[in-house]
Amino acid sequence: MELGNLARRIDHTLLRPEAGEKDIKRLCAEALQYGFFAVCVNPTYVSLAVEELKGSSVRVCTVVGFPLGANCTVTKVVEAQQAAKDGAEEFDLVINVGALRDRRLDYLREELRAVRAAVADCCPHGVLKVILETALLTREEKLLGCELVLEAGAHFVKTSTGFGSGGATIDDVKLLRQAVGGRAGVKAAGGIRTLEDFLSMLEAGADRIGTSSGVKIISEWSHSTQEK
Repeated sequence: MELGNLARRIDHTLLRPEAGEKDIKRLCAEALQYGFFAVCVNPTYVSLAVEELKGSSVRVCTVVGFPLGANCTVTKVVEAQQAAKDGAEEFDLVINVGALRDRRLDYLREELRAVRAAVADCCPHGVLKVILETALLTREEKLLGCELVLEAGAHFVKTSTGFGSGGATIDDVKLLRQAVGGRAGVKAAGGIRTLEDFLSMLEAGADRIGTSSGVKIISEWSHSTQEK
């Protein structure tokens, strides 16, 4: 895989609570330098990221209902609407994990459709990714989550927030890929810190990788190709 193609699989991510404006500006500068597909920032920094990346092909992604997913539906809808108004183009929504485990399917269908509609209304070309937090789910619950994502017309299913009890695993990425087939993308996130991790997730079927280690991964790739 060429460097450019590899970098375009990465959502360069900074969601730490202590991150400030200088950190976000550095994140954006790195995304421009390395050609990452997107930066992923907390909602309060969407406007700043949009300004820093103006005129480039790097997208601005933000999170909705992050990191627990337990916000009320109306809160998630307003959060998505505001982020879209601020210029976000991609939205990583945390599903209500407790509702999924309780099989409150009507509630989840309403929530996912409401956020999907909010994104479509405010950002017609916007991309909605739904985070399942797979470390907290059984195999059956993961598959059910994928069904709900497809029903709602979301564009991606995503493994993890990176703030839960576990991150992406190869088995989970394979399962999600099998479940959604070509009807949605798969984003792997959480604990992906090395080139080996990155390539393993791609091989398992991930289309996009969310990581705060994008620069390190690209540096490892460059070093390995130089050695060859």
